[in-house]
Amino acid sequence: MTPGVRPLVAGNWKMNGLKASASEFRSMLDGYGEDLADLTGLMVCPPATLVLAFAQMSQDSRLSVGAQDCHAEPSGAHTGDLSAEMLADSGAVAVIVGHSERRQNHNEGDEEVHAKASAAWRAGLTAIVCVGETEYERQEGETLDRVGNQLAGSIPDGATADNLVVAYEPVWAIGTGNTPTATDVAEVHRFIRTRLRERFGAEEGGRIRILYGGSVKPSNAEELLGVDNVDGALVGGASLKAEDLLGIAMTYRTLKA
Repeated sequence: MTPGVRPLVAGNWKMNGLKASASEFRSMLDGYGEDLADLTGLMVCPPATLVLAFAQMSQDSRLSVGAQDCHAEPSGAHTGDLSAEMLADSGAVAVIVGHSERRQNHNEGDEEVHAKASAAWRAGLTAIVCVGETEYERQEGETLDRVGNQLAGSIPDGATADNLVVAYEPVWAIGTGNTPTATDVAEVHRFIRTRLRERFGAEEGGRIRILYGGSVKPSNAEELLGVDNVDGALVGGASLKAEDLLGIAMTYRTLKA
């Protein structure tokens, strides 16, 4: 954890969820009481088809709704794409950009991620910019070089603690059940914090939240979320169930006790 920084637990539902999933989201809303909201922010990023419905359901809650991707342009002939303005209009307050699955499956590079982060800011959304190394890069000792290059190329100038969240997601740990050791996580998050301070100033760079993402679940949340410079989690599969997502968030009751 970073002293003075309010953590965030964000659930990335990926390509999961139908209208019937509203009941699970309702359970998340019901379980996210004021006592828990005082300890940590909570966000759900459902597929775009559910953003509007979930945003409407959460109007009286401190639980926020985000989106999973956006196009860099505000409008135009881009069949099948959604602009950041459209997502904001639907009630989203943030959007994930540069997730490893977008980088791998859609060949998105740092330049495109940079453009999408800029689009998020243009629409008044917080950009959750994802960075992380592959298993090969880790084995070759290239983790910090890879993460450093992604930070430099993916984050636009003018980042603040209000418009940027960085998510470190070791690609080899996503959905595999494998997780780095707490020491590994601490090393990368410390590196990211240093780069943010160098670029955006000691004060602002020290306040930007850095989330850990990669097979986070209730059983390992306390170990991971207690690491220095880990300001929350970007949760994949475990975010689909209210019991699991809330269980991760409730870890802060122990960590802040």
